[in-house]
Amino acid sequence: MNIKHLLLFVPLLFSSCIVSKKVTNANPIEMVLKSKNPKIKVVMDNAREHELQIIYTQINRDSNGKISFKEYQYHVDSKNYFYPASTVKLPIALLAVEKLNSMNLTSDSIHFGFDKKGSSLHFQKEISKLFALSDNDASNNLLEFIGFDYLNSKMKNKGLMPFSVNHRLSTKNSNDKTTSTIYLYKNDNIIAELPSVKGKNVKTLHLNSIKKGIGYLENDSIVKGAFDFSNKNYYPLETLHSTLKRLLFPQEFKMKERFNLNEHDRQFILSSMYQLPREQGFDAKEFYDSYCKFFIFGDTTDTINTSIKIYNKIGQAYGTLTDCAYIIDEKNGVEFMVTATLLVNKNKIFNDGIYEYDEIGIPFLAELGRQLYTISNSK
Repeated sequence: MNIKHLLLFVPLLFSSCIVSKKVTNANPIEMVLKSKNPKIKVVMDNAREHELQIIYTQINRDSNGKISFKEYQYHVDSKNYFYPASTVKLPIALLAVEKLNSMNLTSDSIHFGFDKKGSSLHFQKEISKLFALSDNDASNNLLEFIGFDYLNSKMKNKGLMPFSVNHRLSTKNSNDKTTSTIYLYKNDNIIAELPSVKGKNVKTLHLNSIKKGIGYLENDSIVKGAFDFSNKNYYPLETLHSTLKRLLFPQEFKMKERFNLNEHDRQFILSSMYQLPREQGFDAKEFYDSYCKFFIFGDTTDTINTSIKIYNKIGQAYGTLTDCAYIIDEKNGVEFMVTATLLVNKNKIFNDGIYEYDEIGIPFLAELGRQLYTISNSK
């Protein structure tokens, strides 16, 4: 992840918001996007280029605690492709724990490894790294445990479609569908051996904007022509948003649509999502508080000290930034969900590492989060 601009974080966190607190029937997203705030305006002045999609869900609770949702969208279309990057780690983590639970095992007591020599990984540690640091190796390790077919079929069975994971992330064997043999350990003893599994080929994607840009970097040279994403992972915004909603509010869904998690493991996943890196034992100097928090805090590297909790999963690759979040401030009675994605690739060259993440993308998402917080605080 690139180092973000260091901005002063002050108690007047939301002073930049210009959204009126008067409640209206207008689409709150469109209200925010009309803002004259430069962090919003720089994207909206060239909105088509940024391929912006947003979902905002207001969460209301009556006197009996019954939940109701009111959802708003901006340019959301599953047929308009964006690269999901690390957001696919969310279902990988959920289904790894679901698979463990189906074996009558829990994430806090089981280790796993790729040989019989006793070198093993702890499930909960890998999940912590996956959320707090968006660690690619942790995600790939968990994917080895569940396999491609298990992941894709389980998402389909829960009605979380369209969706397809076709490759690992940032590793040499990313396109290899064959998983490693997995050994499960408890108290240093092998309790199960899961054989290697070869996954099925996923259908080539045929979507709008599946080919992007005017060139791409390959073997240190620029190749002219659009970059083809047709064999990449696919996780459109509504599917992503609904995945998080099912984790947060399982009681609002049919049994077959839920993730089959015991409550202990479910609560561990939720705590891993909102806790900051330092709160999970990672180096605060290297992994600052907003390292994986784009909304509200993304444009500062200062310490976060607030009553706001953000349960989220980000994605950042190929010039695409995505964040899927549940934001709650019990002290001030604020509760909402927001999922957004945008492209920041001014030179239209892919895979060259030259993207406007810090200059445009992350500041936009941070300000979007702040203004939606203000709107949610006024409803």
